[in-house]
Amino acid sequence: MTTDASGGNRVSEIDELRALAERYGLELLTAVSAEMFDPGLIANVPVEWARANGMLPLRIGGETCVATADPLAVRQQEDLALLIGQELRPVLAPANVIAQSIERCYFHKEDSPGKFLEDLRAPGIEERRAPSRSDDLFQVAEKAPVTQFVNLILLDAVKRRASDIHFEPFESRLRVRYRVDGILYEQTAPPKHLEEGLVSRLKVMARMDIAEKRLPQDGMARVRVGEREIDIRVSTVPVAEGERVVLRLLDRDSALLPLGKLGMPEAMRGAFEGLLAQPNGMIVVSGPTGCGKTTTLYAALGMLDAARRNILTIEDPIEYQLPEIGQIQVKAKIGLTFSQGLRHILRQDPDVILVGETRDLETAEISVRASLTGHLVFTTLHTNDAPGAVLRLVDMGVEPYLLAACLRGVLAQRLVRRLCPACRRETRLAGEPDAVLGPAGAKLVGRPFWAAGGCPACMEGYRGRTGLFELMVVVPEIRAGLRGGLRGADGLRATAGQHGMTGLAEDGIEKVLNGVTSLPEVLNAVSS
Repeated sequence: MTTDASGGNRVSEIDELRALAERYGLELLTAVSAEMFDPGLIANVPVEWARANGMLPLRIGGETCVATADPLAVRQQEDLALLIGQELRPVLAPANVIAQSIERCYFHKEDSPGKFLEDLRAPGIEERRAPSRSDDLFQVAEKAPVTQFVNLILLDAVKRRASDIHFEPFESRLRVRYRVDGILYEQTAPPKHLEEGLVSRLKVMARMDIAEKRLPQDGMARVRVGEREIDIRVSTVPVAEGERVVLRLLDRDSALLPLGKLGMPEAMRGAFEGLLAQPNGMIVVSGPTGCGKTTTLYAALGMLDAARRNILTIEDPIEYQLPEIGQIQVKAKIGLTFSQGLRHILRQDPDVILVGETRDLETAEISVRASLTGHLVFTTLHTNDAPGAVLRLVDMGVEPYLLAACLRGVLAQRLVRRLCPACRRETRLAGEPDAVLGPAGAKLVGRPFWAAGGCPACMEGYRGRTGLFELMVVVPEIRAGLRGGLRGADGLRATAGQHGMTGLAEDGIEKVLNGVTSLPEVLNAVSS
């Protein structure tokens, strides 16, 4: 049997299916398009049945069909026809194509928490309390109502690309909100009487103590959306009206991005990659909480050769497991702090070290010493811009002459929402540019740019996020200035600007003119 380049049996399988199609007079599909999916056809078909039997009902040219890799599985086809209540025309397709199509189709199935709550309130619905045996979000049938509702909320949040889910108890209601692209959006509220069961279900998933309601708790859960696994960080805090629960959805597919997908300008990315090629020194990524610093650092580590270099990280918390990289979780309760962990990392013969955050002088001094003794060190700081990161390290107590010797560059960043390309509209500046933008705002005068619209495919005219970046490469002039006492932010910014640094505002204005984001988004990001 012949194999394709990936080592599979794809070519021979197609040949066999083509011969079967000719023998039985059936149509052969080599791919399934989204237009063939009909959520109504799978409404009564459990996903477990579709997976186990390798069959998926489709709508092809107005006709109801069933995709199968086995034309002789007549009994299963008859069972599916009974489930759907329609006659089905069999079509052949490779088994792997059918398996992938099942996951895609059920991901777009029209299940929602709001629709479930309407059905739950309908007469004749009996609450069942059967224990959950699966964390597959597609498997909603045959679960207790609270479990079904939790699964539907999680699946709905994943479909909407939410990063967090908030359950907020009040005296007479339970509010549910999703954070999408950094903004919280309120969702359909469940009945207040479901609150206790809902919180207990979330605690069970995260292996937390369901009896403890007086103290905050943290836990981790893992769910599957088809073949995709998503980690969930669960936090509960007691409040006046119950327990407030926040879920952070950690989706590797959407967070572990290559450096080229972050939105960094081409010239800046080339300069940043040049810093990554340095054999030693310190690289700082700065910005407020939630601006994507961890994503940038993981993308940077992805550029390094982990097979030939020893890469170790110390993080709080570890957001995503990285292949071929040793990651250490900070545990302050037992004395494993950033500084203590960093001391032990240095005994592990590292080439590259990532320090999740530099919070104190001890951590900063060890990082500086490590970078001066032949290691490449990455770390983060909470500062507003790149020059501010240098001043923060000096204020912590790091000697300027040591920074001049070890610091290779500082990348400051923000996140802004992307305009939806389907509904964005052209606009022009009314009046003078905002003073926050400085000279960069003058580029908008007299030129058309883009503003948010709004359509069913997006959220208030936006879909997804991208970064605004400011890279300060420590050139000899900045190094000399640090040694000579040039410590003011304005002085550092002026020197860096003379050597090609593009500020956050300048990068934002370019993205506004190119239709990537809107002016209000840039103003909000830069002014903060």
